[in-house]
Amino acid sequence: MLTVLLNMTPDLWWISYPLLGAAVGFFAGLLGVGGGGIMVPVLASLFAAQGFAPDKLVHMALGTSMAAIVMTSLSSMRSHHRHGAVLWPVVKRITPGILVGTFAATFIASRMDSAPLAIFFACFMTYVAIQMLLNVKPKASRELPGTVGLSLAGLGIGGVSALVAIGGGSLTVPFLSWCNVKIHNAIGTSAAVGLPIAVAGTVGYIINGWHAQGTPPLTFGFIYLPALVLITGVSTITAPWGARLAHRLPVAALKKVFAGVLVLLSAKMLHALFGA
Repeated sequence: MLTVLLNMTPDLWWISYPLLGAAVGFFAGLLGVGGGGIMVPVLASLFAAQGFAPDKLVHMALGTSMAAIVMTSLSSMRSHHRHGAVLWPVVKRITPGILVGTFAATFIASRMDSAPLAIFFACFMTYVAIQMLLNVKPKASRELPGTVGLSLAGLGIGGVSALVAIGGGSLTVPFLSWCNVKIHNAIGTSAAVGLPIAVAGTVGYIINGWHAQGTPPLTFGFIYLPALVLITGVSTITAPWGARLAHRLPVAALKKVFAGVLVLLSAKMLHALFGA
């Protein structure tokens, strides 16, 4: 599907956004990820095909992706909540750090070169994927940290998520699994955590892009509204499909699927930065 999206002609952009939304929503529900690792490189390519200013492509892709994750995360969170998979006490304790880290990082993202961070993040996700594929077990005595520990974890997860415009699932699910949280609960809780990440990130990218020069019409801050509407209109439909499938797959298969997506996200991120 990604190949089809990236090869579409500029006059077919309006078809590309709903197709992208379908894929993003499905993976959000299935794996507890926001879909930014898919959206950012595809959106940047579509924006370039539409003739948008080159120096604004990445920032608009980041902002639009983060805004789209708001509705995707909300739909995914509700589906996982109905299955009883969300650990709400964990969400409550990790959210303050998430909000601070995400909002602050949007200001950094508009001023820094993201290549070193992307390399580190790609290496980290690949390491986590290998751990899952090899079924490396956490120590039986390892448990979730207290409020301070979860707040610090949220600060880091939110900060990295805002810098690369993801819903945090690529970090939250491995972290919770490392703390001996069952994979279905880790995915459900990650989906809930993705909502404060998306809200704080969206506000930050609106503020940072409010006075930006050279953005196209129908842009709100760094958010391109036509793409946002078409992506979220479809993603909110497909997210529950993915969530239902997540609760029918065996744990071992679910971990392998998630590991494969982590590797793909890493490769796509590096290709988007260095493949041109």
